[in-house]
Amino acid sequence: MSADLRNIAIIAHVDHGKTTLVDQLFRQSGTFRDNQRVEERAMDSNDLEKERGITILAKPTSIEWGGLRINIVDTPGHADFGAEVERILSMVDGVVLLVDSAEGAMPQTKFVTGKALALGLKPIVVVNKIDRPDGRHSEVLDEIFDLFVSLDATDEQLDFPTLYASGRNGYASTDPDAREGDLTAMFELIRDHVPAPGLDPDGPFSFLATLLDRDNFMGRVLTGRVQSGTIRTNDPIRAIDSTGKVIEVGRASKLLSFQGLERVTVDVARAGDIIALAGLEKATVANTIADPSVTEPIAAQPIDPPTLAMRFAVNDSPFAGREGTKVTSRMIRDRLMREAETNVAIRVTESADKDSFEVAGRGELQLGVVIETMRREGFELGISRPRVIFGEEGGKRTEPYEVVVIDVDDEFSGTVVEKMQRRKAELTEMRPSGIGKTRLAFSAPSRGLIGYHGEFLSDTRGTGIMNRLFEKYDSYKGPIEGRQNGVLISNGTGEAVGYALNSLEERGILFVSPQEKVYEGMVIGENAKPDDLEVNPLKSKQLTNFRSTGKDDAIRLTPPKRMTLEQAIAYIDDDEMVEVTPQSIRLRKAILDPNERKKARRRSDAA
Repeated sequence: MSADLRNIAIIAHVDHGKTTLVDQLFRQSGTFRDNQRVEERAMDSNDLEKERGITILAKPTSIEWGGLRINIVDTPGHADFGAEVERILSMVDGVVLLVDSAEGAMPQTKFVTGKALALGLKPIVVVNKIDRPDGRHSEVLDEIFDLFVSLDATDEQLDFPTLYASGRNGYASTDPDAREGDLTAMFELIRDHVPAPGLDPDGPFSFLATLLDRDNFMGRVLTGRVQSGTIRTNDPIRAIDSTGKVIEVGRASKLLSFQGLERVTVDVARAGDIIALAGLEKATVANTIADPSVTEPIAAQPIDPPTLAMRFAVNDSPFAGREGTKVTSRMIRDRLMREAETNVAIRVTESADKDSFEVAGRGELQLGVVIETMRREGFELGISRPRVIFGEEGGKRTEPYEVVVIDVDDEFSGTVVEKMQRRKAELTEMRPSGIGKTRLAFSAPSRGLIGYHGEFLSDTRGTGIMNRLFEKYDSYKGPIEGRQNGVLISNGTGEAVGYALNSLEERGILFVSPQEKVYEGMVIGENAKPDDLEVNPLKSKQLTNFRSTGKDDAIRLTPPKRMTLEQAIAYIDDDEMVEVTPQSIRLRKAILDPNERKKARRRSDAA
């Protein structure tokens, strides 16, 4: 059986075309009928994945081609979801490294490829989007070779086969000038280059849990690869942790295999098969599920620790409970604990007052996805400004650093370098990256990057591309300047009035429009000056018995600035929060009462 089986992962940077390529593999292997209506990028099944155009959750699938069964794992490309990639690589015997023919090897490519090479996996390199007019496949191949060398690849790994493909148009070839055809060359290369799982089919059953999700009917469902032996439905099993300690004993109540986009029930699974297993209540990711005779756990890949934390609090604004149905601390706690159970890159800590929770993760995007998911489920939350998680080494404070790679038009490179240096970043590389473009690489403290992305897009007029990746913990860099502008704060509760907003426009940029409900302490705009300013957005025009000879000038307001969830979280200062409800995103001061705010500021200054 295992001779007719191949397990591969497809790894690449964000937007290099992984999921689109898998769609074509489905179609050309016959997994989808010719006349079957299937959504574009079918592997991105999560609503947020479809909206953002990125892969968030690692998902196994399977196709049949020429008598060969190929298990494929479509993996996230964004660094915030790197924990998914690390775990999934232990399930496969080969990797398809997909690289954009113009952008080349990017930071996330380096991160995941390094993990794959360290595990001894032999890569197949696919230069995708070969039909791009700005493609530079020869230089990209040189970059990949240099990358492999820098990652200590073996001679065998450096002798990698290469295909030139267009995932969108469904062809792959060994000829870089090919512009038509199909994916037969890719299927053949996977068959010939990726080894069959060389695992023990006769030993006792063992299985390493690499993904975890919850089903309303089956309970906890663990996904991974059978490392040895055979398992049948209702066989006795037990879960052991990395030290060999028994966590629980039970039975395999259900076995599921992957066929196309579906999970189907099977009665038996053998060494090399990627399956999902139900029947245990406590076992989690990195646990070994095995026959009761097994005492030695399977070695699991360590997962990088969280570097960023936010406070999730009960919404205590005057508008609390108007839009959401899940507003209590108990509901928030239960939901966060469920998230931490299935998402091992997240850590949840309850505060002493039980009204807030510190949620730590790998980055702003990952935590933003958690918040957006909860918001859509009907939760109301108060979210604090992100803060980095500091460490300590040799009695000295340390903080997380990131590698930042920026592609920008030449005219904006000076501005970007200046802004990054203000944020205590060190320029490590600067070189041309194409016609009229420059690639900049920095080593920057994560603290300095919080809230910078929006400013970066403004500085580069939307043309700049920024990629970030956790690098290391290193010495504390000292204070870093934050937001330069103060905010406009409402001093009353009610509906904003056009007349009042018209007079406030000269003070700065407004975040609200007429008839929008506001409350005392809510941030309604950005002040043009550094200080916060309390204003009255409720003031209406005084009516008198006198008539003027001409009509009043019509009020013409500039459309308000609307922020996405990520932009709002990045924008707020330490004394502010984002109020997140199913229908609204509002900025507010953490302390709504102006007198209490002044007292808190005096106490802070004294301290």
